[in-house]
Amino acid sequence: MSSAAAVNAAGAALLALATASMLVGVGDLSTEILLASRIPRTLALLLAGAGLAVAGVLMQLVAQNRFVEPSTAGTAQSASLGMLAVTILAPDAPVVVKMLCAAIAALVGTLLFLRVLKAIPLRSTLTVPLVGIVLGGIIWAAATFLAYRYDLMQMLASWSTGDFSTVLRGRYEVLWIALALTIVAYVAADRFTIAGLGRDSAVGLGLDYRRVVGLALTIVALVTAATVVTVGTIPFLGLVAPNIVSLIVGDNLRRSLPLVAGLGAGLMLACDLLGRLVPYPFEIPVGTVMGVAGGGLFLYLLLRRDARLG
Repeated sequence: MSSAAAVNAAGAALLALATASMLVGVGDLSTEILLASRIPRTLALLLAGAGLAVAGVLMQLVAQNRFVEPSTAGTAQSASLGMLAVTILAPDAPVVVKMLCAAIAALVGTLLFLRVLKAIPLRSTLTVPLVGIVLGGIIWAAATFLAYRYDLMQMLASWSTGDFSTVLRGRYEVLWIALALTIVAYVAADRFTIAGLGRDSAVGLGLDYRRVVGLALTIVALVTAATVVTVGTIPFLGLVAPNIVSLIVGDNLRRSLPLVAGLGAGLMLACDLLGRLVPYPFEIPVGTVMGVAGGGLFLYLLLRRDARLG
């Protein structure tokens, strides 16, 4: 199959999933429900999926490791901690202000993750995600303590599992930021690819390494914060989508980034449909379905890597 045919097939599959997402539901389908709930939910799934997949590939380039993404590097947990802090200090703050606070916290958490990586010997590529998971656990423990102290455990739990069932018109628009940042990532794709070679190689090629990495981490933090503020944390999506695309088309970010974004959106739609159809008329949150499916794919990628090395 040619590359053009593959892109057309992928686009048709994404369109079919989006159409199914708008039509599937418990209530009767009417124009008002379609405009107020079904279309916003589908758009939120597309925007969050594409944004998180792109954030994942940027994190993998910066960390030079294929097994990191916002939920395995402490970024998502830091965003939740930032959301919790602004909820305690300024509960009536606008959504945009909460998102910016969450983004700042996510950026600080990601920088802390990268700083810890520099301070420890990395004898295996698996050490990097393990460090991120441990750091994320520590940050989440701090968030849980604060939530318990201020009686916000239920709110914190809602941020830990991505759930699109509450998405309505007027409550998801902040996710359009993810689309804008995806476009920015595509424009700077060549610079990110060079940065992924490492600091010394990038500087040797004339790249302003610090500025490019700063842009990548800012994109990651803002996309993660926008997703956490709107629907909560979606685990493993930013890890699985880039790895699958890399296996098919390689590591040229200029060529692979649209496919990464499309696959991330498609996986999100598929998990949402699965979570609505299997327990119908009830619903399983997308974050739970993606956690199971993404965790299984993560294990497959690890086993595949070990088999290749063996």
